[in-house]
Amino acid sequence: MAKAPKPGMVKTRLTESLPASATAELYRCLLEDTLALAKSLSVKVAVMCPEPDEDELRRLVSSTVEVVAQKGEGLAAGLTSVFRHFAAGRERVIAFNSDSPHLGPSVLEKAFEILVTHDLVVGPTHDGGYYLVGAKGDHPALFESDPMGTTSALDRLLTRATALELSTGFTEPFYDIDVASDLILLARELQLAPAKAPRTAGWCGEWREAVAQLGPRAKAL
Repeated sequence: MAKAPKPGMVKTRLTESLPASATAELYRCLLEDTLALAKSLSVKVAVMCPEPDEDELRRLVSSTVEVVAQKGEGLAAGLTSVFRHFAAGRERVIAFNSDSPHLGPSVLEKAFEILVTHDLVVGPTHDGGYYLVGAKGDHPALFESDPMGTTSALDRLLTRATALELSTGFTEPFYDIDVASDLILLARELQLAPAKAPRTAGWCGEWREAVAQLGPRAKAL
């Protein structure tokens, strides 16, 4: 799930602390490292994106990665498009965001394994959302008209899964990169293990002083 890395259009909650051009470059690094993570598995990799971003993302990603424009606007429409497009034949499909290069490959492998015995797999975030969702079928009502990006996103998803009588398994809770405290945590993680996401680690090195200054602000949030 990705957007084109345009200033002012991605990682907007970080632009309160960093220049929009810097957060756009951060997003591009996150996207490239996340794609490298996905391609390290023996699976088909594709990008689902808003229609206006399709051409730019095609220029950015490898020719081995399919880029598909979603139907409708917003993340809920994008997730609905993922499973309608890829899971109609009961394939196991995992959708996850474009800022997760710090996920271990084992997390994604576990998610695919869970789908062998479950209808749905979810990776919860610590803030009440989720960093991945997978299914082996098309379930449009699972995301329909769902306002994403809130602290109740996971609860709403699970409520709908129960109503649809879908069996659900879980990967371990994790964090994604939305606010300053997330970025600080990621920068510390990559300082210890830069090979995990080398492009993002390079960005963190370039912006080390600015990211360090986020600490007091993050604590005040």
